[in-house]
Amino acid sequence: MNEIYLGYTFKVSPKQPGTDILIAELGELGFESFVENEDGVTAYIQKNEWHDNILEGIHIMNSEEFNITHTFEEIEQVNWNEEWEKNFNPIVVDDICAVRAPFHDTFNTEFEIVIEPKMSFGTGHHETTHMMIQHILKNNVEGKSVLDMGCGTGVLAILAEMKGAKAVDAIDIDNWCYLNSLENIERNNSKNISVYEGDASLLEGKLYDVIIANINRNILLNDMKTYATCLNNNGLLFLSGFYKEDIPIIENACNKHNLMLVDSLEKNHWVALKFKKA
Repeated sequence: MNEIYLGYTFKVSPKQPGTDILIAELGELGFESFVENEDGVTAYIQKNEWHDNILEGIHIMNSEEFNITHTFEEIEQVNWNEEWEKNFNPIVVDDICAVRAPFHDTFNTEFEIVIEPKMSFGTGHHETTHMMIQHILKNNVEGKSVLDMGCGTGVLAILAEMKGAKAVDAIDIDNWCYLNSLENIERNNSKNISVYEGDASLLEGKLYDVIIANINRNILLNDMKTYATCLNNNGLLFLSGFYKEDIPIIENACNKHNLMLVDSLEKNHWVALKFKKA
């Protein structure tokens, strides 16, 4: 990679949920990779996406509840593999599903997913991905058609196929995520997953039994009508990428399209909701 990046190192107190909120806000402004540390997080953005006032839109930095300081430096030819390898430890969800990198030892679990996340979101470490894995483990997707919207690394699409989904579409607007999903799908010998680069406009005319969308709140609200239109009757919609206090606005948007809340998970202020189409 020849792009020049800026690396912002933030010290956040209290670290949680401050770091998670900061990452979510930075992601909406074009920061595309995050490496957490004991004091907070380092966030990376391409120099051509950066401008002098970019941090003015970060609400948490003006909050009296958190103390956030930062430094930044210009970085050329970032070795992303080296960055995430230093910080990526394997995880096991509910003693059933392990998510690890190729350089980790194997696990004696029912499901084992091997990924190289690089700059893509979805290692299983973040609360939202962790809870979405839990939802997929708890629910029957065998023989069903599945959409993984905002697929990141493709980890949720891969797990859905491992659990017997007959056909899975994985979509992400980010080119890096699209390419990374293709790599991880090949790495896990997945045969029934199709990967597409784009947004919800790709869903026209599509129908699914299960839709998984782990994105940010505003995109979910904007695309909710499309998800509902693409979901078969009695189909399941799993949503994450937002906080507990966002549940009323998400539920209200779903109810307008006959999507009824039937289950929820919560982890460190983040939530993952399960809706059923009436």
